[in-house]
Order: sequence, then C-alpha cells, then structure tokens
Amino acid sequence: MDIEFNKNEDINKQLVYELKTRLKTIYKGGGEKSAAKQKEKGKMLARERVTYLIDKDTEFLEVGAFAAEGMYVDQGGCPAAGVVCGIGYVSGRQCIIVANDATVKAGAWFPMTAKKNLRAQEIAMENRLPVIYLVDSAGVYLPMQDEIFPDKEHFGRMFRNNALMSADGIVQISAIMGSCVAGGAYLPIMSDEAMIVEGTGSVFLAGSYLVKSAIGEDVDNETLGGATTHCEISGVTDYKYPNDQACLESIRNIMSMLGEPQSAGFSRIKPAPPKLDPQEIYGLLPENREKQYDMHEIIYRLTDDSEFEEYKKEYGQSIICGLGRIDGWAVGIVANQRKVVKSKKGEMQFGGVIYSDSADKAARFIMNCNQKKIPLVFLQDVTGFMVGSRSEQGGIIKDGAKMVNAVANSVVPKFTIVVGNSYGAGNYAMCGKAYDPRLIYAWPTAKIAVMGGSQAAKTLLQIQAAAMKSKGEMVNPEKEAELLKEITERYDRQTTPYYAASRLWVDGIIDPLETRKVISMGIEAANQSPIKRQFNVGIIQT
Repeated sequence: MDIEFNKNEDINKQLVYELKTRLKTIYKGGGEKSAAKQKEKGKMLARERVTYLIDKDTEFLEVGAFAAEGMYVDQGGCPAAGVVCGIGYVSGRQCIIVANDATVKAGAWFPMTAKKNLRAQEIAMENRLPVIYLVDSAGVYLPMQDEIFPDKEHFGRMFRNNALMSADGIVQISAIMGSCVAGGAYLPIMSDEAMIVEGTGSVFLAGSYLVKSAIGEDVDNETLGGATTHCEISGVTDYKYPNDQACLESIRNIMSMLGEPQSAGFSRIKPAPPKLDPQEIYGLLPENREKQYDMHEIIYRLTDDSEFEEYKKEYGQSIICGLGRIDGWAVGIVANQRKVVKSKKGEMQFGGVIYSDSADKAARFIMNCNQKKIPLVFLQDVTGFMVGSRSEQGGIIKDGAKMVNAVANSVVPKFTIVVGNSYGAGNYAMCGKAYDPRLIYAWPTAKIAVMGGSQAAKTLLQIQAAAMKSKGEMVNPEKEAELLKEITERYDRQTTPYYAASRLWVDGIIDPLETRKVISMGIEAANQSPIKRQFNVGIIQT
C-alpha cells in the first residue's frame, strides 16, 4: 500500500467533489422562486434550452460557469454572470451557444456578463464556429452602467463583433425567447437570422414605460415589440414560433443545412484511451503544491495508448516537451517537470522552475510544432524563472524572452491546462491567458498569482509595516504576526482557481478526468479555422 498515493487520492477526490457541489449550486441560477416565475410564463430555463438544443448523447463544454462567483454580493450575486455559454453540437455541427439566464436579475447584463459574452464570441471568431444566441435579457444592469456601457471591452463590443463575424462569413442565429431591450436589441437583428417566440419574446429599443416618459405614448410591450409586430408589420424578425421547443427545433433544422466548414488539416487518427489509468492522476498529484512529482506520469495518463515521443529528453529537463496524441489528435506537449533533476553539468534544478536550458529547448520545440502544423498543449505547474547571479550571468532573461516570443507568435492553436502553480512570468511563458490559448482550464489544484503565497505575504507585510511606521504607529512582533496572518489569508483566497475562474482568467475548472475532452473538443473547433498567418518570431535574442 502506498500511503502517500492514497492520501493524495483522497484529498484530490475531495477537491473534485467540492467542484461538482459548487457547480450544482451555480446550475440553479437565480433559485427556485425565479425559476418558477419563468415556468409560469411558459418558458424553458436557460440550461433546459441548451440541453434541448444540442444533440443527444453529445458533450457540452461549458465556458465560464464560475464567472462572477463571489462577486456583486451587494446586488444579490450573479451566478454564472447570468448567461450560459459553451461549445456544443447541434445537428452534428460544433457551435458556440450563448443563452441568457432570466432567473438571474431578469438576465440583466453585469460587467462580468459582458466579459463572458465577449469571451464566447472570441472563441467563435478564432475557430470560425457558428454562434447561436438564445436571447432573454432585460438589458444593461442600470446601477452599474458605468462599468459596462462605454469602454472598448464593454457592451457595445458585442455588436461590433456581430458585424465582423457576419462580414467574415461566421454564421449567427438568434432566438428571441424573452425580453430583448435597448442596445441589446441589436444583437439578434445583427445576426444572420432572428426568430421570436410568441407571447414571451419581445424586442424594442425602449419599453412601454420609457416610451411613455419620452414621448407620452401609451402602448403595451406586445404591441410595441412582440412577435406579431416584428414578423408581420416591421419585418425585423424572420420567423415566429408558438413556444420555445418549436423555436429550438427550427434552429436545429437550419443548422442541419449548413455547408461543410473548411479544415485546418490537423492530424487525427482513430482515438485510443490511455493504457495507464487516468484515475491514478488523483493519487499522483500531491496535495501540497510544494511537493515533488514526476509530470511524465501525468502525461502518460492523458495521451492515447500512454505514448509520448519526448524531445531532447536529457536536456533542459525542468520542462518536458514531446509529441503524442489526445483522442486521436496529434499534439505537441510542453509541461513543467515538478521533480528535482540533475543536469549533465552536475547542476541540481528545482522542479517547476524554468532554467535557461529548458527555456531554450521549449522555444525550439514550439517553433518545430509551428513548422509541422501541430497544436500545442501546455501543462502548467510553474513557479517562475530561475533567479540569482548565476542565472542572470547565464542569460536567463534572454532565454526566457526567446520562449515567450515563440509562444506569443505561434500560429498553431494553443491549449492550456493549469495543473498546479501558475506564478509570475512562468504563467506567461507557459501560455497563460494573455497569450491567447484557444481554451484555458484549471484543475482544482491550481494556484494562479504573481508569486507564491508565503513569499508574497512576507513582501506585503514589509510594505505595510513600513507604511505604518512612517505614520508613527508601533509595529511589535505580535502586531506583525497578526498582519502576516491577515495578509496570507487574503492572498491565498486570491490565488485559488475559483477566484481566477470568477474573473475569467481561466475558462473554467475541471475534473482532471475531463482534460482529454477539453483538448479534443478544442482542437476539433480549431480545425475548422485554417491557419492564414505565417509563423514568424521576429527578432529574438540568441
């Protein structure tokens, strides 16, 4: 019996149980009372609509389930940012689905709602995926309009993206299944086709109360912008349906007639499961983020047949690079090695740290994958780049910049899984959110921050103590200990994967056993967008 393995397994399974429990709460949206009100109107709930729309027995990869979690407390919260987004299959065609959740503040747009919608559109644009909008929203949440309305990445960017996608030939279909108000009215009407549900769907620039206030006209919302008005008088909408189900079935029918997408030509053969049991990941991954483990063992439980063709195996060992297949797709894997290794020069290298030789190897491997048109998968468990006089004199900044350059300029699709630590510049070099991964998901064991908690807390303590002393306040050892505890707890909360996911620094948190699905669906999506830009790293320090 391996006691350490069993201990890790128990703790990691507990983390996955916590993840699934928190997701169940999020899936309830605004709660049972709000759901009942929607049902009374004859409407399906947002997640019911998505389930009805997608093909039976197919996967739905949700994006941003934890968006806004723990935020907007004074406003009563905003589960999943009031919108369900993800990649699903409709009539056999992979697409992006965006469904407003009217149980959450009548589907009103909070700042994170806009960010999440824009992320969904970004995925659609990068991968040339059709977009289906299931619209049911009261529009901008007025008390926070200054945080959602005027800036570049705010509400209006949605409609700009509608226009760009239309010009680029990316199909967009909208169904007005509830309210669709003010600026939000442009989203469905800027789509290729707009449909509306009788009795519940309505679309107008200003509702009846605002019309009365602005021009003194007495008119009800149905006459102002209901299905009959827009399908028979204004011509704003293209189809009308008696209920949600009929509307969704029509979308499925339209999607079944789409022409075949172009192919980027990424290599795929018949998928095979890993020979080594993926369930063993739970026991292999230490519960303590500072403990060693061999990342090879994780890789073997992700790749088809547990096969992995390692690149420069004996050189730059603190980063593992190599080729494999995941669900049949050829991938280039770049992963942080978390055990201490010894270089051929006799140097002991800490696990999770990027050294000059490993940065040099990774940059070369990334360039090779671009040359061969092989998608890249990054498995992050990185504490940063090596520091100290020896590393500086060895050119760590130059070698690190070379790796960052290769990641930034890659034209093949990139996918990032945050397995453990994701600290500082290591986050950047290993394709963090700022480096445009097509998808980025975290395991429950992830930690994302500028540096580790203990180092950061001590640095912040020094800053805070100095500020207090400059004001003449006494800082004795007891006060320092109290401050350190307070700072550490706050910092630790900010490094959790839930904190990151609530702000969409990652697209979601997944059970490690879902990793193959995420990567496979991601590459399938990317394969519908041929590479048009030539790979060029520009000027790099050699």
